[in-house]
Amino acid sequence: MSPVLVKVIQLFLSLSLLIVLHELGHFIPAKLFKTRVEKFFLFFDVKFALFKKKIGDTVYGIGWLPLGGYVKISGMIDESMDKAQMAEEPKPWEFRSKPAWQRLIIMVGGVTVNLVLGFLIYMMILFFYGRTIVEPETLSNGYAVAEQMEQYGFRNGDKILKANGKPLEDANDINRFLLVRDVKNVDVVHADGTAEVLQIPDSIGDYIFKEGVRLPFTPRFKSTILDSVVAGKPAAKLGIRENDKILSVNDQPITYWDEFNTIVKQNKGKEMQVVYERGAVRDTVSLATGDDGVVGVYVKIDRDAFGEEKEIEYSFGQAISKGFSFGYWTLHDYVAQFKYIFTKKGASQLGGFGTITSLYPSTWDWEGFWYTTALISIILAFMNILPIPALDGGHVMFLLYEIIAGRKPSDKFMEYAQMTGFFILIALLLYANGNDLYRWLFDK
Repeated sequence: MSPVLVKVIQLFLSLSLLIVLHELGHFIPAKLFKTRVEKFFLFFDVKFALFKKKIGDTVYGIGWLPLGGYVKISGMIDESMDKAQMAEEPKPWEFRSKPAWQRLIIMVGGVTVNLVLGFLIYMMILFFYGRTIVEPETLSNGYAVAEQMEQYGFRNGDKILKANGKPLEDANDINRFLLVRDVKNVDVVHADGTAEVLQIPDSIGDYIFKEGVRLPFTPRFKSTILDSVVAGKPAAKLGIRENDKILSVNDQPITYWDEFNTIVKQNKGKEMQVVYERGAVRDTVSLATGDDGVVGVYVKIDRDAFGEEKEIEYSFGQAISKGFSFGYWTLHDYVAQFKYIFTKKGASQLGGFGTITSLYPSTWDWEGFWYTTALISIILAFMNILPIPALDGGHVMFLLYEIIAGRKPSDKFMEYAQMTGFFILIALLLYANGNDLYRWLFDK
């Protein structure tokens, strides 16, 4: 089966599960407070539905437009924009007739379910699958350090053992910690064996995001054998091939691949004398980067550079505690990086369904599927509680106003607010998916 199809199937399965449970979060308290629910739909039934059946007062169905789902609650100004119903006298079973506190519980129900579900999935993943980590000490060659990080005292070959005085559980965590957590200092062991505590500025996250440093630290490859050479790029035009071994550039011996990359960056547009080996034969070529600053070669992956994987198993009690912590920090990190969306660079990286689909594994893997489902569940909880009309958070915002001010916003105001929020969401949806399309067409 095509990897793309596998990802798409996982996306539909995951979203279907999350949408149904989210809507149940509204449906169940509505029923408990004797509020009539007219519709319960997975996906939107614009003009027609793929399936529908009425049971009691509620029509249950599946729409054809997979952009979400909804419950239509009597006497509520929502995406259905049922003005005729709102023009009639309020009925006892309608949403608008219920006390504000009951309406508030109904509205936060969906977000609550998504949040609890995300935490619960993490707990179950850790209980059934455990967790695989890489202890920082096992990185055989330490990290290759992005040049932007050298000003803070980092050097190629560093091993980062602690952040804010606490041991790093997983060597792969450090990049995320610097971007979205308040890291003030890190403990490093340099390649020469000396240890040092380096101070980190408060603005480090903003700095590396602005500079486009996606990975400040990557495992350092002690390999200079080429895995592939890009056709049409400078290296290929000079006859360099895969499996060639780079020995030196401008008379500087190359032991680690980051040394090659550093010299190439420093000599953008200039000719470099590159010595390479093919079998028992050595050759020298004058190589210059293209206009894009690259020569078009990729090194073979050095598996030993990634460190030794360690499997951790959790008891049921440990999984609950660790899963809660995992869910909390997932939410924390997502909220912390949300601020970057409001920058020019962040807005350009906003993604739609294509970006979400890319999060799933390309082969069927239940552990990977559940990890992604938990992440999306927590993201949906946060996004839905934003105070934007047409989202749950918009309704919550107006209900809180009613509770504090002692009076409701007018129905006409709510209609305009709902329409405004709807257009904002459609604009964001088009923009995010437009970004996906642009990247697919041009970021080759």
